[in-house]
Amino acid sequence: MSDTARASLDTSAQVMKENGPNLGAKGPDAADRIECNSIPNGDRGSAVTTRLYKRRWLIVFLFSSYSLSNAYQWIQYGIISNIIMKFYDVEAFAVDWLSMVYMLTYIPFIFPVTWLLDKKGLRVTSLVANALNCAGTWIKVASARSDLFAVTMLGQCASSLAQVFILGMPSQLASVWFGADEVSTACSIGVFGNQMGIAIGFLVPPILVPNVDDINELAHHIRIMFYISAGVATIIFILVVIVFQERPEIPPTQAQAQARSIPPDEYSYTASILRLLRNKPFMLLVVSYGLNVGCFYAVSTLLNRMIIEHYPGEEVNAGRIGLTIVIAGMVGSLICGIWLDKTKTYKQTTLLVYLLSLIGMLVYAFTLNLGHLWVVFITAGVLGFFMTGYLPLGFEFAVELTYPESEGTSSGLLNCSAQIFGIIFTISQGKIIDRWGTLAGNIFLCLFLLIGSVMTGFIKADLRRQRANLQAESQTASSTGSESSVQDYGATACSSPWQRQS
Repeated sequence: MSDTARASLDTSAQVMKENGPNLGAKGPDAADRIECNSIPNGDRGSAVTTRLYKRRWLIVFLFSSYSLSNAYQWIQYGIISNIIMKFYDVEAFAVDWLSMVYMLTYIPFIFPVTWLLDKKGLRVTSLVANALNCAGTWIKVASARSDLFAVTMLGQCASSLAQVFILGMPSQLASVWFGADEVSTACSIGVFGNQMGIAIGFLVPPILVPNVDDINELAHHIRIMFYISAGVATIIFILVVIVFQERPEIPPTQAQAQARSIPPDEYSYTASILRLLRNKPFMLLVVSYGLNVGCFYAVSTLLNRMIIEHYPGEEVNAGRIGLTIVIAGMVGSLICGIWLDKTKTYKQTTLLVYLLSLIGMLVYAFTLNLGHLWVVFITAGVLGFFMTGYLPLGFEFAVELTYPESEGTSSGLLNCSAQIFGIIFTISQGKIIDRWGTLAGNIFLCLFLLIGSVMTGFIKADLRRQRANLQAESQTASSTGSESSVQDYGATACSSPWQRQS
């Protein structure tokens, strides 16, 4: 027997011994399959098993749930800003800060939080995020008095700090738990939860808190709203403590297996940040992503003011228009995620959706003052479909451009850019609306969406993660071909039982 044949037989026997129980007579099912592949390991090839666990869907839906709870709190004040102004006797700018504090908190805390995500992993990050989110909701319960605006701001600060832990997780969770053909869809589901929370935040507060003149009655309605959000956050926190898992025992992809093989003492968070800052395509994406999402934050925060200016007394419909924006965006997010998994056309899809976001913003700007609410519903839905649909595209494109850097770090930089531009755009558009009206404010945002579209066109599509997976698959095919050429030992380590018997 030749040395090559003997090595092949030994490797096959060893992998069969280790993985035999997982490849029983019934074979792996579709939802919990095992893939065996070979990737380089030092100077010699070694078999690396990859596996998709059914519980990955439970993990991502649980993440979506607590992301929903947190995102709901971001917009729950802004969509009834005129009522909150009356209840706490504060200016519109103070109410705007109840939303903008989410953006402001993110900027100084993103780097320590992404460091914690890299060092401690998904479970610890999730526990901290949910503890802060739950604490914020109960602080707000105590703030349902007209003289306690400072307390409600404190509760919002706690919730905004929780958001720092949440926003960077979708792409990392998708990479850690899902297969190569599922990561974009899984990331979209993670973003979906956040957008669903914003949708509920647009819809529910105007229903729970009617615009009544009696302050005591108003306090009663506001307290009910706070109790509901606190109860939901508490239930989700308990579920996370019991159910949420750090990562699967066996990695889902060859790229994730390679990432796990890097010794912890060889990883430097500071060096990773510096590499990302020197990555020109990624930095172009950071700025263009910030411009797009910053515009979305400004539109969401100031939506009540824009609608009330042209349609007085329509607080409930303002919430419904916000709901339309987000629901359409959730559909866009899922469609874009599925499309990316099928086509891998990251730059082309990102650029197209960016241009359509610009067109949607222009149409919305010029139709808002026509006096027909049904027109606003349609144009707002089109705007939301593309502008919110862009979110998972940015996350996944960033991971492709920066692999094998941590997904949490790249997502964190994207979100940091979004928060900075969100604050700038919200304050600037608010001032422009006060002085020149809503049309001028919306045109202001359109100019920056145009700049972002041009910048996206200059991004070089260096798809590193996709290239790593393709190289691993190529090496696997080469290794499998070499093994199958050996006479009398045609079965490989990854063959099914019925193939070995034949």
